[in-house]
Amino acid sequence: MQALDVYAQYDISPVRGRGAELWDAEGRRYLDFYGGHAVISIGHSHPQFVEALRAQIERLVFYSNAVRNPVQDALARLLGEVSGCEHYRLFLCNSGAEANENALKLASFHNGRSAVVALRGAFHGRSSAAVQVTDNPTLRAAINQGMEVRFVAPNTTDELEQAVRTDDVAAVIIEGMQGVEGVIPMEDDYLRDARLLCDRHGAALILDEVQSGYGRTGSFFAFQHAGIEPDLVTIAKGMGNGVPVGGVLVHPSIRTWRGQLGSTFGGNHLACAAAIAVLEVLRAEGLIAHAERMGAMLRDGLSAVPGVRELRGRGLMLGLALDGPAAAPRAALLGQHGIFTGSAARDDTLRLLPPLTIGEADVREFLTAFDAVCSSHSWSANA
Repeated sequence: MQALDVYAQYDISPVRGRGAELWDAEGRRYLDFYGGHAVISIGHSHPQFVEALRAQIERLVFYSNAVRNPVQDALARLLGEVSGCEHYRLFLCNSGAEANENALKLASFHNGRSAVVALRGAFHGRSSAAVQVTDNPTLRAAINQGMEVRFVAPNTTDELEQAVRTDDVAAVIIEGMQGVEGVIPMEDDYLRDARLLCDRHGAALILDEVQSGYGRTGSFFAFQHAGIEPDLVTIAKGMGNGVPVGGVLVHPSIRTWRGQLGSTFGGNHLACAAAIAVLEVLRAEGLIAHAERMGAMLRDGLSAVPGVRELRGRGLMLGLALDGPAAAPRAALLGQHGIFTGSAARDDTLRLLPPLTIGEADVREFLTAFDAVCSSHSWSANA
C-alpha cells in the first residue's frame, strides 16, 4: 500500500523545525513563509508547546466526550478571554471542514431553513456541505449535491441583499478574508451590511475564520476589524499549531440542545492541551500585535519590489498579485533561496502565511530573496 497522491508536491521532505525554520534530512535549511497552509501559528517546536504536549501525553491522550473533560473546559475559558468572545459557547471538532459542516447544520437547526448564501471565490472545505458552499465545481462529486447555494460577489451589498431577502436562507457564510482565492479582504462596511441583512431577514451569519483567525490579521479574528458579532464562527488551522483541532463558536442567540452535534475525537485531551498552549503563547508573547508589525514591515519592503502589481491582506495574511503567473517565482524562491511560500486559485498570486513568531531578520531575508527573484524574472514572457 502507498499513500494516495493528493497534492502536487515539491521533492522536499522537512524532518525537523524550529520557529520559522525547517531542515530536511540532508541538513538543508528552509525559511517557512507559508506555515503549512497557515497552520503553524506559534512556530515549529515552540518549547512551551512541546512541553505542554509532553505533559499531557504522560497524563492522558484521549477519552471520549462521554465523560467530563477539564482540559476542554479550560480551553473554552481561555479562548473566550484571549479572543474577546467570552459569551460564545464552543463546540470542538477536528478540522475546518468539520467546523463549517457543523456551523451550517446549527444554522439550519436554528431557523429550519435550507438555502445558503456563499461568496464567489469561497473555500470552506471538501466534505459534503462544506464543498457545496465552496466555489469550485471540480471539487464536488455527484453525491455532493442537493443543497441550494446562491453564490454572490464578495464586497457587493446589493447582490447579497437580493440573495438573502427570501425566507428560505438558513445562513450566509463568509470567510473573514478569502484565503485560497488569493487573500481577498472583506471590507469592514460589507461585513457590517451582512450582519444587518442577516438580522433583517432571519438568516444566521457564519464567519469562517479557519485561515484568517488566531491573530493572523492583527486582531484575533478578521471580522473584529469590522466590530460585528457573527452568529457562528468557525476555527481550525492555527488553533493547534499542527495538532488537528477545530471548533465552532456559537453565539447565545443560536438555539442548541444536547445530541444536536457530536464528535468522537473532537475536543480530546491532547488536542485541547495543544490549543491551550497556542493561546498562552499568543498572549504571553504579544503575537497578535507582533503580526501586525511584521505585516507592516513586509508591506513596506514589498512596495519597492518589481513585478508586484497589488498587495492584499492584513497582518501576516498577505496575497502578492504579480505581473504574471506566480509559479516560477515561487519555485525560484524555494529552489534558489530555500523559502516556502503558498500558491492560490488566482495563478498570479503568491500567498504569505508565516508563523506569527517571525522576526525582523526573517522578514529581511525574505524581502532580499524575493527582490532578487523578481528582479531577474522575465515578466514580459509571462504577460
